[in-house]
Amino acid sequence: MTQARRRTAVLRREAVIVTVPVALAALLAAAGPAAAGTIGTSGVGDPYFPLAGNGGYHVEHYGLTLDYDPASRHLDGKAVLTARATRKLTRFDLDFKGLKITGLKVGRTVAEYRRSGQELVVTPRHTLHKGQVFKVTVTYKGTPKPVTDPDGSLDGWIPTDDGAFVAGEPQGAMTWFPANNHPLDKSSYDFTLTVPKGRTAVANGVYLGSRTAHGETTFRWRQREPMAAYLATATVGKFKVERYTTADGVQVYNAVDPREAAAAAPVLKKLPSVLKWESRIFGPYPFRAAGSIVDRAPDVGYALETQTRPVYDSAPDLSTLVHESAHQWFGDSVSLTSWKDIWLNEGFATYAEWLYSEQHGGDSAQKSFDALYARPAADDLWAFPPGDPGSGANIFGTPVYARGAMALHELRTAVGDQVFYRILRSWATAHRGGHGTTAQFVRLAERESGQDLDSLFQTWLYSAGKPNTP
Repeated sequence: MTQARRRTAVLRREAVIVTVPVALAALLAAAGPAAAGTIGTSGVGDPYFPLAGNGGYHVEHYGLTLDYDPASRHLDGKAVLTARATRKLTRFDLDFKGLKITGLKVGRTVAEYRRSGQELVVTPRHTLHKGQVFKVTVTYKGTPKPVTDPDGSLDGWIPTDDGAFVAGEPQGAMTWFPANNHPLDKSSYDFTLTVPKGRTAVANGVYLGSRTAHGETTFRWRQREPMAAYLATATVGKFKVERYTTADGVQVYNAVDPREAAAAAPVLKKLPSVLKWESRIFGPYPFRAAGSIVDRAPDVGYALETQTRPVYDSAPDLSTLVHESAHQWFGDSVSLTSWKDIWLNEGFATYAEWLYSEQHGGDSAQKSFDALYARPAADDLWAFPPGDPGSGANIFGTPVYARGAMALHELRTAVGDQVFYRILRSWATAHRGGHGTTAQFVRLAERESGQDLDSLFQTWLYSAGKPNTP
């Protein structure tokens, strides 16, 4: 997500199996305060979003079939979740908010359920045993509405004048499909999206084709690589579409609101070169598909790194494109285990902007660092440490982005360019398709550099106020 825009807002048919690592399975099995017994927990224990995600199972695949009418803003949906129980379950939760449920089955059998806030509590007729793979089918309908985040901004299914801008960080996936909605749980996806003829529905991954009949067009998409629910999109609008394949074989799909096309064209033209540049620094691009969704959504105020295809509320500038593209490595491929570690996403993507500028005739990363360090101690930059923002209201604040990038620049200065770039590449490679924590990153940096870096990271990630020395 691009921080400046966020701040403005405040002021395939078959399942593709993704193996869940043993450590992650343990977390999902035992997350939350009430992990004992055979009841899946309502939340995975995230300190900032206690009800986000659910314990006791891992979703391997989502099959989402949606029919949306922009005129009435009505959505009909069917979600088929293929999941594996990580312990014995007599009951489990899904995150799902607002829409009316018209049917729910576990396997082929109707299951009991109840709603409790954002929790959809499901009681299957038969106990699910540890390791058992099962399907949950939920049909639903209604008018999806966004959620308001702790910082006052909107995310989820956000209506626009010609469709919907769908961006789910950090909570919004539950506004349009039932999910295990925490970055800990990553899954493959198939999307079948039906909209009135003349509209385009864009999701993640590889475009599988479309078909028009009886005044409606159905679009099919497949995201095979594991993806956190908040990175899913099903954005709808009147779009000009551009499709091509890069020299590296990545399938690009750009969808641009015609009102933004002139401003977006020169920036989107640089996408292949930006991805090629980032691949040289961070390692091979982690997905089969790429692209952009450029909407006109004046009420949104931010861009988001929806996996493979970032969504922009208006035509992006080049720095924003670089930022959201860098997230495909840092945030999308390598995901968080806790929202507290959000600097691993935003600090890295911000530093990618600095590196791109430095290597393409703009300001050096040192100059960007110095300009920030010159800010007085009372500036918002020093309001809280990026490694411990303190609450969900702060996870998109200036320190997470800018001071997070400053921490990486201090690391680069301490270990030298050769080791620093090796650290970045090793991080993206070792955790590709999985998860990472700040502690793991610190250990990697120390191993690659042969240095004790505790003091550096303590100063730049965890110490309150402005550091005494740059």
